[in-house]
Amino acid sequence: MTADLPRPTRVLDVETPHGTARATVHRPRRAHATLVLGHGAGGHGWTGDVVAVTREMTGLGWAVVLVDQPWRLKGLKVASRPPTLDEAWLPVVGALMGGRAALPRPLVVGGRSAGARVACRTAQAVGADAVLCLSFPLHPPGAPERSRADELRLPVAAGLPLHVVQGVRDPFGTPEEVRAELPTPDLVSAAKGTHSFGREPADVVAATRHFLERVAGDHRE
Repeated sequence: MTADLPRPTRVLDVETPHGTARATVHRPRRAHATLVLGHGAGGHGWTGDVVAVTREMTGLGWAVVLVDQPWRLKGLKVASRPPTLDEAWLPVVGALMGGRAALPRPLVVGGRSAGARVACRTAQAVGADAVLCLSFPLHPPGAPERSRADELRLPVAAGLPLHVVQGVRDPFGTPEEVRAELPTPDLVSAAKGTHSFGREPADVVAATRHFLERVAGDHRE
């Protein structure tokens, strides 16, 4: 799927407390907002939904940044623990939003699966304006008692707009399960597929676009 990504305008390596992270920046001319996405806990490529969202949103004037955590660049097969992921994420977002080449606001942070968890936990610390979750892993498959709902609700508690796009057959939590943990049902969009969504994630892209355009509109007011 990575081959289908648009050509990046910049690749930034950032030193973190846990090694080098990489931010691949897709910044169209006259970009008016920024979306920073993290990956899940498995694999070393970008999934179809992230590729499709990147193509769609750069076409609509968003700078989209895909962040590779240090464990990925080291070639490890298992993701680091949550505190390590968070500590590596913070300086990356800081580097993207500061300095002469700072990306434009509003800033929406997000990711899929483990990357969505990182975004929720750190949104307030990085000064995000909103959070986008693709396939939030509400609980391990078959273990609803091990809920991560407290993480999911952190942006809401901080007063930040949040949207979750969840596969209707996701074993890590169905859309109905996720809605039950949030203040209003409209914070969740159901999409075809499981934790990986479908092969043609048009519904994921549509839900993402609707949320991000609303965030951008609110920011202009």
